[in-house]
Amino acid sequence: MEYRGASAYNDDKFFENYINRRNREESPNNIIEKPILLELIGDIEGKKVLDLGCGDAKFGVELLRNGCISYDGVEGSENMVREATKNLNKTEGKVHLSSMEAWKFQTENYDLVVSRLALHYLAELKDIFQEVHNSLADNGKFIFSVQHPVLTSSIKSAAASSSKADWIVDDYFNSGKRVEPWIDKKVVKYHRTFEEYYQLLKLVGFKIEDIREGTPRVEKFSSESEYKRRMRIPLFLIFSCEK
Repeated sequence: MEYRGASAYNDDKFFENYINRRNREESPNNIIEKPILLELIGDIEGKKVLDLGCGDAKFGVELLRNGCISYDGVEGSENMVREATKNLNKTEGKVHLSSMEAWKFQTENYDLVVSRLALHYLAELKDIFQEVHNSLADNGKFIFSVQHPVLTSSIKSAAASSSKADWIVDDYFNSGKRVEPWIDKKVVKYHRTFEEYYQLLKLVGFKIEDIREGTPRVEKFSSESEYKRRMRIPLFLIFSCEK
């Protein structure tokens, strides 16, 4: 069975395994990706935020604590929405059960749209990018991360080992569907080249301000061997764009 979009997280066992994996001490999401996102976001005081594919909304809780005045999380998994609702309890944040494709974007409503490692689950991005652009106020920002294209290009490495020491990059310029073994399930992702992401953003009118590939920072690691392993290949591709 192949899981698409957020559907994998509605499998209770997969969801439990994911949460445990995501919250482990040296999760790359926490020690590589998130610090870069927060740096690119900068001062969030007084801003309205939309989070596409918000997961458990812990990131939203952090943004609210840092001063954003409203937070809307969009999430397609019922299990994730329940978790996000608990985390956002007693805050100004809200979570909405919806796929990104079905979400009704409000025009010129947000100062920041953020998405963490969710957009590579979508078969088509142009319309979503256009909706995000329309939903931002003037000078609003769109900051998002995806799995790096050198990883999505081929599933051969993922199929060989869950703790890889070497990586295979293949079929790089053949964009499209990939079925990746992940946490004992088959999960559908969509590979795009670095160039394709960049050109789609330009096409809908974004100005690309910054691009990062998640260079590991040694001070974030307690294990020297894990730091050296993470220095070998990029896990993330992160864009900061302005309307």
